[in-house]
Amino acid sequence: MAASIDEPAAIAATAVAATPGRRMWLATWSQTEFKIGLVLFLLLVGTAFIYPLLSDIDPTKLSVRERFLPPVFLEGGTWAHPLGTDQLGRDLFVRSLVGLQNALMISVAVVVLMFAFGATVGLVAGYRGGWIDTILMRLTDAQLSIPLIILAIIILTVSRPTPFSVIVVLALAGWPVYARVTRSVTLAERRREYVRGAKILGASDSRIMWLLIAPNILPPIAFVAVLDIARMMIFEAILGFIGIGIQPPTPTFGTIIADGRKYLINAWWIATMPGGFLFLTLLSVNLMGAALERARNRLLRGTI
Repeated sequence: MAASIDEPAAIAATAVAATPGRRMWLATWSQTEFKIGLVLFLLLVGTAFIYPLLSDIDPTKLSVRERFLPPVFLEGGTWAHPLGTDQLGRDLFVRSLVGLQNALMISVAVVVLMFAFGATVGLVAGYRGGWIDTILMRLTDAQLSIPLIILAIIILTVSRPTPFSVIVVLALAGWPVYARVTRSVTLAERRREYVRGAKILGASDSRIMWLLIAPNILPPIAFVAVLDIARMMIFEAILGFIGIGIQPPTPTFGTIIADGRKYLINAWWIATMPGGFLFLTLLSVNLMGAALERARNRLLRGTI
């Protein structure tokens, strides 16, 4: 009797363990590289969002008396400003953390928009096929033909650069990647037996696309979204560096580094310290993305 009671639970557990998402997650989590990247990322994010709330230092406050203070590990440095100050006496540690906040919030918002819109286009194009596929993919190709920097200059010079406009520009430039990847995976997925079975049972196309195919194609393209967080952080910094990103006094990596390039000889820390935060964040995201990609490849080869 006990065996018969436990049998449904065992079957359910086996079914859960066999889902592509769970297998991919277990393969990802087993990699030390992913754990190191995750710990570093959480440490940076936690510091960026908590420390400025606990500190009484205003990242935009000017102090002529404290201009060009070096980091604490150099002669003349002070723990009051552990990473030094810039040409206007503003604390670089807090400014770098606020810059990391802005970069993360913008990058995550951009990736969510790109993923939602691009994956929807790719799913519809791949499943429907025919003239719908042709039109959607031609629109995707047209969007891909416009370089990001040209699109950014056109939009951000016409409208005032704000976090919202920067998010829109980056999302417009990046969604075609998700459309292409999702379409290719959907083309293969729609030929599987469970899709044919659902059609025979009378399931609607919308139900098949969103309830059956979509959950199965998410794991193979998840690593693209993780890596794109790092890519969008770089693009956000580039826009700020060339002066068409979020405008001062709001601290961003691009504007801080752009201000510091004038003082690389005598006050190298102004550009280097925020650059170090950006480097560590990108490193942590890329470590996690690389682990996800390896797990994805193993899933596609059927080795997990």
